[in-house]
Parts: sequence; structure tokens; C-alpha cells
Amino acid sequence: MSRKIRIAVLASGGGTNLQALIDAERSGNIPDGEIAIVICNRKSAYAAERAKEAGIRAEIVTRKAYGGQEGFEARMTELFEEENIELIVLAGFLNILSEDFVRRYDHRIINIHPSLIPAFCGEGFYGLVPHIAALERGVRVTGATVHFVNEIADGGEIIAQKAVEVRPGDTPEELQKRVMEQAEWVILPEAVSRICTERIQQKEREQDNGCI
Repeated sequence: MSRKIRIAVLASGGGTNLQALIDAERSGNIPDGEIAIVICNRKSAYAAERAKEAGIRAEIVTRKAYGGQEGFEARMTELFEEENIELIVLAGFLNILSEDFVRRYDHRIINIHPSLIPAFCGEGFYGLVPHIAALERGVRVTGATVHFVNEIADGGEIIAQKAVEVRPGDTPEELQKRVMEQAEWVILPEAVSRICTERIQQKEREQDNGCI
């Protein structure tokens, strides 16, 4: 059996999407991938504790500690190389990555965004902001999107989307919770699993072709 795709998860906060990935891996729903490391850019991020509880390596890497964005990204690159990372998952990671960094890992970084891109996305649309915008706009349906990361905020190729109903009287917090439970925690593990399986299959095809 081919080895699994090694995954790095980057998170800044509570790590609920990370937990969805951990649970999916443990239940066998990401058969061709394994979370090798979790990197947090905030010392207070509970995601690091979730990783430790699951027996996953957790590292705190802040821009302040590494002298700014360049040092911050250099340290993450070192960690990716140490762990032989092939897929990087941004799961509530509140830090814009540089164009050079994104190009280095072209089609190897994915992100979960709490709206149906191209609605309510781009620079500044994180946390409760997309949900506030959806309610102010009066839409009846919102949701979540998994996409590849490129140099444009939320501008990469869409991998998966799932719609969620907006209910009368919703608060931003209520809508955020429903989008997480009904969309984010569903499509992120599914997308990660599909990407890992596709990459394992690609490696096998390349090995077969090399033997001919």
C-alpha cells in the first residue's frame, strides 16, 4: 500500500475545523492522508492543544518571534521540510501569506472560507464578517467553500462548496455556527480526503509509467 500524504494544518484560533479533520482521520474518512503537524500563529490558539491531545506535533510560529513575515514563512518552510509535508490546510488561519510563499506551494495549499465564493470574500472577510455581510445583504442561502490558495485573497480555484439556509432572525453567531456544523466540518475533510487520494493515485501512475 502506498504511503499516506502528509498534511500540515495551520490555525489561529479554537481549531474546530482542525478537530473535524482529526475526527475524520481517526474514523477512517481520510484513508490516504495523515495530519503530521499543526502550526499556530498565536500563542493563545486552542488548536495547538487539540493537536497535542490527539498526539500530533504542534508548533507556535509567530511573526514577532521570527522577525516579521519573511522569517515567519521561512520557519514554516523548515517545518514543512522536516515533516515531508505535501498538503497544507488553512483552517481558520488569520494571516495573509506572501505571493512568494504561495507560489512555492502552488496547488499544495487549500483554505476553508465561510461563504459561497465569490460572495462575501476577499481581504478583510474573516471571522464573523462574512456572516454579518450575508445578513445585511438579506441573502437566503450562504455556506462554505474549500479552495486552492493563490496570490489573491480567496481567489484560488474552487474545490468544493456547500450551501446553508439563512433563517429569519439569525444572528451572525447563530449563522456562523450553522455554517460550521452543516458545511465547513463536512466539506473540508471531504476535500482533504479527495485530494490525498488523487495524489496517491497520481504517484502510483507515475511509478507504473517509470517501470515500463
